[in-house]
Amino acid sequence: MEDDVLALLKQKKGGLSFPQLAGLLHVRGRSQTKLRAALKVLEKRGAVYKKKDSYLARQDRTIVRGEFLASSRGFGFVRPEGGGREDVFIPARYTLGAFGGDVVEVSVKEKGKKGKPEGQIIRLLKKGRETLLGVFKERFGQPYLAPFDSAAEEVPLSSTGSFSLSDGVIVEADRDTLAVREVLGMPDDPGVDTRVIIKRFGLESEFSAEASADAREVPRRISAQDREGRVDYRDWATVTIDGETAQDFDDAVSIRMLPSGHYRLAVHIADVSHYVRPGSALDQEARGRATSVYFPGLTLPMLPEELSNDLCSLRPRRPRLTVTALLEVDPKGRVVKTGFHPSIIKTVERMTYTSVFKIFEGEEKERRRYAALVPDFLLMRELAAVLRARREEQGSLNFDLLEPELVYQEGRLQGIAAFESNEAHRLIEEFMVAANEAVARFLSEEERPSLYRVHPPPGRADLEELRGLLECFGLMLPKPEKTTSRDLQRVLKLVEGKPEEKIIQFHVLRALRMAAYEPENTGHYGLAKKDYTHFTSPIRRYPDLIVHRALKAALRGEREDIPGLASLALHCSDRERKADGAEKELVEWRIFRFLKAKLGEEFKGIIVDIAKAGVVVELEDYFVQGLIPFADLGGDYFFRRSKQLLVGRRSGRRFTMGQRVNVILAAIDPLLRRMTLVLSRVGKRESR
Repeated sequence: MEDDVLALLKQKKGGLSFPQLAGLLHVRGRSQTKLRAALKVLEKRGAVYKKKDSYLARQDRTIVRGEFLASSRGFGFVRPEGGGREDVFIPARYTLGAFGGDVVEVSVKEKGKKGKPEGQIIRLLKKGRETLLGVFKERFGQPYLAPFDSAAEEVPLSSTGSFSLSDGVIVEADRDTLAVREVLGMPDDPGVDTRVIIKRFGLESEFSAEASADAREVPRRISAQDREGRVDYRDWATVTIDGETAQDFDDAVSIRMLPSGHYRLAVHIADVSHYVRPGSALDQEARGRATSVYFPGLTLPMLPEELSNDLCSLRPRRPRLTVTALLEVDPKGRVVKTGFHPSIIKTVERMTYTSVFKIFEGEEKERRRYAALVPDFLLMRELAAVLRARREEQGSLNFDLLEPELVYQEGRLQGIAAFESNEAHRLIEEFMVAANEAVARFLSEEERPSLYRVHPPPGRADLEELRGLLECFGLMLPKPEKTTSRDLQRVLKLVEGKPEEKIIQFHVLRALRMAAYEPENTGHYGLAKKDYTHFTSPIRRYPDLIVHRALKAALRGEREDIPGLASLALHCSDRERKADGAEKELVEWRIFRFLKAKLGEEFKGIIVDIAKAGVVVELEDYFVQGLIPFADLGGDYFFRRSKQLLVGRRSGRRFTMGQRVNVILAAIDPLLRRMTLVLSRVGKRESR
């Protein structure tokens, strides 16, 4: 009844009295009690309010359903079902006790305090998990749990069972009975962080017995029947180019120069669909996982290792079944002809990015070692350059960001290094983007059901906020409705190599929406592509496997039936976000734990935000952020002259985004990934 009442009140914007509502809804007698109850429920949700004798619907609010994503600071976000909407910010006081992963109903105000959707949870629809993870604490003999994924600071436990627990240990408790079910260990114990992350993000660390049996039964030899109908590329000089520790080689490349002056690029992708058939135990396992997850020193593969690291992996000098995208590219970077077919290859070398980059840099030792392949690598380099120039001309955004790499010696974390992609990484990236676009265009033109990789344009409020920040740096953007990816690309080019480059890249990225999988081909804003999909990594991404099946069916002149494509797209997008979140959180946890031994030491940092609680600083060499509370900025009253500038009323000291400061690490909590910083004497002088 609530839905009918709300729909009617939204039509009648002037409001309706109870008798009018009852009459229009044909509610009589005892049924009016149900109507009154429905109105009370809607009032409690904030969807309806009473003015004198009339009931009115809040026209600026809508009710949406979605998954609650909890933060360690109490607030959270709700990701609406079905996609197509921005995530809804939920202040800590409005979370209604929801935990991360719960499916909830939210009353949403489309323009909250920051011009973005903001709301309050009004109903819990489905629990995301049956257990709670958190830190065990004891207060006056009473056991408590400080949960990770909730605004609740502490939850009283009903029982600790037979476990002997000490303060600070991480435990898992039953959500309904609040009884301790499992003890994971102390936060600093070896392997505990990984186990916690796996449980928090609902990842799978073991394969089902059925999937493992399927993997063992896959024939290890390529038969004559397997080779039928395949183009043979075994006489081509084909190579894989990957990282030093990679095991799952999805892609290999080869190149030839045509008499016309055009390039012929062959992108060979592991034919996983040949081995993983729809509906099989292997397929169900891969679908459930949807992606491989990469932790430092540990991989949770989408497929059992018999396939991911062996039979499907394009290992050196072994024949492998593939699907090839053959692209003819002119000297201006335009793909003028494409072809797709099942194939068989035999790579001549397993190259690394480091080796190929050394060849590009002219290192004689590396060039002699791979002398027969050097001409091909230089030709690939030439082609990658023209493809990149063409992509940038179209307005594609490039973010060459540094990422943290954990450096271990004898199993112990010794330091954090900056991982930066080199020219060899970018070469493979260009080739994969070109192949993905070509396959997407083919499937779209053929009107074949498939999954596409889509990236919607940024929201108006996000662009307005970015525009305001850029003005502080003397950079201009058109009005949001006129801003294109070319405008953002121009901004990124203007700050290239400048001190403010990192902060500008950070905020441009923050303004962009997340890419996702969709059954409809609506284009990719960030890459400035009308057609785009993921085709090149079927060993580690389930959407790529779906695309392979669709492509091979089209090549056979058949139509691949993919049931539940829309829900599959949502599932794969969700699993991808969870995997990304898990990978990032584990790395950050270990960096914070590493920094714990450096309390009181001085660091260089950069101001990346000015928040309500203080100044947010990223430590330059460690890729993590901490807070300088306003109270610790010095004896002055600071006010925000703008969102990007903080000024001391008496001293005139200024703090602005992008400003470099020296800070001292004052307090740190690795488990919650929080740290408190204070300005060093040098930092105080720099702010004057």
